[in-house]
Amino acid sequence: MIQTVVLATRNKYKFNEILELLPGLKVEMKTLDNFPGAPEVVEDGATLEENASKKAKSAALFCGFWALADDTGLQVDALGGAPGVYSARYAGPGCSYSDNNLKLLAELAGLPPEKRTARFCCVMALSSPAGSVITVEGRLEGRMTCAPLGANGFGYDPLFLIPGVGKTLAELTPAEKNALSHRAAAVVKIEPYLKRLIGRAAS
Repeated sequence: MIQTVVLATRNKYKFNEILELLPGLKVEMKTLDNFPGAPEVVEDGATLEENASKKAKSAALFCGFWALADDTGLQVDALGGAPGVYSARYAGPGCSYSDNNLKLLAELAGLPPEKRTARFCCVMALSSPAGSVITVEGRLEGRMTCAPLGANGFGYDPLFLIPGVGKTLAELTPAEKNALSHRAAAVVKIEPYLKRLIGRAAS
């Protein structure tokens, strides 16, 4: 019976977001921190899909459970789609969220709002214990601000303005963000697979 799904992350913010996006799922969610010795995955894929699949498969094979992973990238049109797969380490190895935001703002300095269009893309991968993987993608269109706004969220959230809402992701409450985010869109697509697995195990 499927009783456990491993979220292939050590990022507490991401873990909490995914838990909130999957209410009532009758399965125990664990992270890599629950599995001493779980290997760190080098995210060297050319695409978000490659990185998400690699993380999910690595966790599933090591832990022996179904594993869920995501890879999220910010794509800024004026930067040719950068930072993309390098979003988490845009300012260099060991950089902080603030470092990444400062670098991005510097590169966009002087650009008017209409040239600051961007989107968040989240690819979510689900791997079986044997390493068979499926992927889905969620997106959120927006625009980069000229300065950080808001104290919630993480990563590039303080710079990502949602035009239809008039706020950055960091100005939204967790519930508001979860109603429209790129990760929420990906979870909506992956949830039916999880429910089928759980239902199949219980039948």
